[in-house]
Amino acid sequence: MTSTTSEPLLKIAGLSSGYGRVSVLEGIDLEVDRQEIVVILGPNGAGKTTLLNSISGVASASAGHVTFDGRDITGAKPEQVVRLGLTHCREGWQIFQRLTVEENLVAAHIGRGGKSFEALRAEVFELFPILKERRNSVGSRMSGGQQQMLAIGRALMAEPVLLMLDEPSLGLAPKIVHQIFRIILELSKAGISILLVEQNVQRALKCGDYAYLLNTGRIRLHGPAQDIAAHSALGEAYLCGATEETLRV
Repeated sequence: MTSTTSEPLLKIAGLSSGYGRVSVLEGIDLEVDRQEIVVILGPNGAGKTTLLNSISGVASASAGHVTFDGRDITGAKPEQVVRLGLTHCREGWQIFQRLTVEENLVAAHIGRGGKSFEALRAEVFELFPILKERRNSVGSRMSGGQQQMLAIGRALMAEPVLLMLDEPSLGLAPKIVHQIFRIILELSKAGISILLVEQNVQRALKCGDYAYLLNTGRIRLHGPAQDIAAHSALGEAYLCGATEETLRV
């Protein structure tokens, strides 16, 4: 199917998924437009990580469809998804701990969009100068913030059109959190769409264009990020899981 610029870059319709016989998500509808930052909020266990895993092919869909850049990728394998330009930066600083920064970047380069390894590495080092300074350091000897920067840098080596970030600020010092969110905005301005799962609600909504609140496997609230931030029922929805019909912005 040929993609068109008028349709959403990512469109999820009626998605239900989980792991084996365990159902986690039910009837998820979600869209990400080009050059848009979409935020996924929700308490622990709401299904946020499962949603990203379902998009990237790690978790299996039992119903519904995932369309990316005009192509149905429902059931596609993770390696097929990333080669289409959809990259998943998973929670927990997912890097090769025994490899150096340089070796981690080499391992992540798949030659998808035509840029050379050297050109992409230069872009990563421009975003994260500390990675250039520590290019010969092994991952296990780096701080949590530096490992998170490297995880994002690895994702960028695949030249994503859409970058999915799962809790990029988790466990980081406030100064590093500020830097991570600044980088997210820079990537968006550079033309990369972002799907962001984040527990830092206020920072995420300030950064995002549109937001969805996920709880107990369903979308409970959605709308422009600034409207969600000001919504009087946000706290109740976050904690109690009110119905989508009563809280849609």
